[in-house]
Amino acid sequence: MAGLIEAGHAAGELSVVEAAVERGAELRERFGVFVTAEVGEAAGGADVIVVAVKPGDVDAVVDDVAKAVMSDAAAVDREQLLVSLAAGVPTARLEARLPDGFPVVRVMPNTPMLLGKGMSVLAAGSYARPNHLEQVRDLLSAVGKVVTVAESQMDAVTAVSGSGPAYFFLVVEAMVDAAVGLGLPRATASTLVVQTLLGSAEMLERTGESPADLRAAVTSPGGTTAAALRVLERDGVRSAFVEALHAAARRSAELG
Repeated sequence: MAGLIEAGHAAGELSVVEAAVERGAELRERFGVFVTAEVGEAAGGADVIVVAVKPGDVDAVVDDVAKAVMSDAAAVDREQLLVSLAAGVPTARLEARLPDGFPVVRVMPNTPMLLGKGMSVLAAGSYARPNHLEQVRDLLSAVGKVVTVAESQMDAVTAVSGSGPAYFFLVVEAMVDAAVGLGLPRATASTLVVQTLLGSAEMLERTGESPADLRAAVTSPGGTTAAALRVLERDGVRSAFVEALHAAARRSAELG
């Protein structure tokens, strides 16, 4: 919501369905949006309906959306679009609960979208056309980068960018703890590690060089970096990441 409003969308264009009263009041006060506890009150009049709930709650919410759409005469005459942010849930499962031909776009976002630095990946359902993908791309580009893939690749996307921030947080946590063990104050260690991560990411994006080439440029023969990398390779860090991403992809498929 913050990204959309910052990008120029009026708060009056946004409606939020939130069952928790305190959370709803917080959103209303912070963003000035319309908040209701009833799906039907918001979905019937919406052009784009975003379903952002846990996978186990999706079916009930989409059933409420379908009822609202079918009971709203104006909505029947106006093309609407459903966007799902639920991990692992295929578009076919959503389409089966909606009126025939209802367009659905599946999205896998990640948490850096809270800062406008997100990675959102789109996949079209059976009835979604290029203009629907473009519509969603325009919305989500307000909070980061957007790419489109085939839906068959979404479990892999979930494993890479959807869950990815947690992997980096774990690496940062481990490096900070190790730095403290070497005698650095925790605040100093945190600053060193976080800025190193930010700078390294910027180098990857701006130089266009491969990670392998950039790594080699830091690694002097027989030096400190080479000594550290030998330990990481010996202890199977690379293979652990491979296994971890495969595990995340399998879990994504199971959730669907």
